[in-house]
Amino acid sequence: MVSRFFPPAEQADEHDLVMVGGRLTSEWLLDAYRHGIFPWPMWGDWMPMTWFSLDPRAIIPLDGLYVSSRLKRTIRSGKFTVTCDRAFREVMLGCSKPRHKKDGTWITPAMIKAYCQLHAEGHAHSVEVWHEGELAGGIYGVSIGGAFAGESMFHKVRDASKVALVAMVSHLNARGYQLFDIQQWTEHTGSMGAIEISRSDYLALLKQMVDLPVTFGTELAPILP
Repeated sequence: MVSRFFPPAEQADEHDLVMVGGRLTSEWLLDAYRHGIFPWPMWGDWMPMTWFSLDPRAIIPLDGLYVSSRLKRTIRSGKFTVTCDRAFREVMLGCSKPRHKKDGTWITPAMIKAYCQLHAEGHAHSVEVWHEGELAGGIYGVSIGGAFAGESMFHKVRDASKVALVAMVSHLNARGYQLFDIQQWTEHTGSMGAIEISRSDYLALLKQMVDLPVTFGTELAPILP
C-alpha cells in the first residue's frame, strides 16, 4: 500500500534521507513505520523533522539472538526484575541521556511526547529492568502487525540493557512476531546476533508482516535465554 504522507523509501538519497518536514503525530508515525521509514531529528525540535530509511538495515533474527553463558547466569540469578509497559516514559527518558558528555540526543522532548502518545494508544511498548526497586535499564519500540521496531535501549546497571533485549526477544517470539528491526548495527547488538540486510530485502519482509494479527499483550512472557 502506498504511503499517505511519504515518498517511497526506495527514493531515499545517498544519506538515506527520505523527507524533510511532516508532523510527529500518531498517524504520521504509524504510516512511516508501515513503510520502512522512521523519524530521526537532526537539528532538535526547532527545525523540521527528518525521516530516514537506512540501507543497509539492521535486524535481530528472532531465532538468532546470542546470549552468553555469563549473561544467562545473570538472568537466572534473580538480580533483576523485568516488566513490560510499566514505565514507558521513564525508559524513553533513560534512552535520551547522551552516552558521552560531548554527544547530543535525537530523543527530543517532541519525540518523547509523540511516542508516549503512541504508547497510550497501544502501538509503542517498553521492557523495563529493575534492580533493588530502581529502574536499571530498558528498551522501547513500535509494534506494527508482526513487526517490532526497536528504537533505543539504555542501562544504569551493568547488563541491564542486555537483559532487556533478551526479555524483549523472548516476548516477541512468544507473541508471534516475525521481524525485529533495530535500524542500525552496532558492535554491542552485533555481539548478540544483529545482522544487516539491504533496504530492499527489509522492505520486502516488512510488507509481509505489517498486517499480521499480532499484538504485544499486557504481560511479559517468560525469559528464555
